[in-house]
Amino acid sequence: MTEFQRRNLARTAAGGVAAAAAVTTLAAPALSQGRIEWRMVTSWPKMFPGGGTMAERFARTIGEATGGRLTIRVFAAGELVPAFEAFDAVQRGTADCMHSTPYYWQNKAKILSVYTTVPFGMTNYESVAWLRYGGGQALWDETYAQFGLKGFHAGSTSVQMAGWFNKEIRSAADVRGLKMRIPGFGGDALRKMGATIVNLPVGEIFGALQSGAIDATEWVGPWQDLAAGFYKVTRFYYWPGMHEPAVINEMTVNKAKWDALPKDIQQIFAWGCGDEHCQLTAENDASNAGALETLIRQHNVQLRRLPDEFIQAYGRAWTEVLTELRDSGDALTKKTLDSYYKFQREQMAWSRIGLQEYLNARLQGFRPA
Repeated sequence: MTEFQRRNLARTAAGGVAAAAAVTTLAAPALSQGRIEWRMVTSWPKMFPGGGTMAERFARTIGEATGGRLTIRVFAAGELVPAFEAFDAVQRGTADCMHSTPYYWQNKAKILSVYTTVPFGMTNYESVAWLRYGGGQALWDETYAQFGLKGFHAGSTSVQMAGWFNKEIRSAADVRGLKMRIPGFGGDALRKMGATIVNLPVGEIFGALQSGAIDATEWVGPWQDLAAGFYKVTRFYYWPGMHEPAVINEMTVNKAKWDALPKDIQQIFAWGCGDEHCQLTAENDASNAGALETLIRQHNVQLRRLPDEFIQAYGRAWTEVLTELRDSGDALTKKTLDSYYKFQREQMAWSRIGLQEYLNARLQGFRPA
């Protein structure tokens, strides 16, 4: 168990004792002399690199930007509610907002996974373009309105790694019977290939790998995976992360609480989400290279590429899942998928000429000074 995990277990134990009192004493936002106090719940351990540190930074930024008119108290996973109950807490008003990611809530509406990531789907930058300029935000608003929520994109991990495995993957057949932690559409596709899929919050993954309760996991990328300590219990680290090309984090608020905010604070809050999206994305991009080097050089992690045959089989499995989604009969699901893939096709036509060909050219021509 990592030192981070030991500290988190201690905090969680203490937080569990205080949670009932917190719910009672913080049953409603305080409003004193025009000052509003909100509670944010998250799906991350306290101060975990990435989401955990971002939540604290966001709360601090909003407090400073509003001159203290809106202050946000952050509750890590397990302090007020468990990681996977953040949605319900915000919906019922126990909390005012949450930092999480929409595919954790696909049991509420399957299409919500689109607002996190889609296998073989759009990159972070393409996804944000769709949300802001391709109609994606309006569709997200329409979906979340059914639950009394409003979502904002607030951070991305960019493309992820395929995950950590306790054995080598040489073919698609090697995942049959494999117990793997992987949420969202990515897990749905692996299930089609014969894997057993479970979903766990990050605070529970290490123990599940260590005990053998799961055989594999995906989490994020080198920076956050290094912090989680997965290299201590499994060695094979696979890429590419075609299951999650652009995980988008959300800052989602209770819609009634949002509507009650003064307009200028709404603008500051929305601005803060956009700024934090840039901050967290840049932090991941800046940190992954060095963390990957550490995993390989210092911890002897075995980096492996998934075989082409596996990637092709995974693509066929995802196509089955996608077909079932389209044929589900839900009008909003079909409208959302039609919008997403229309935008992706347009972006792929451009990125093949622009970004992809540039990256190919860089590999051929780059000569460090």
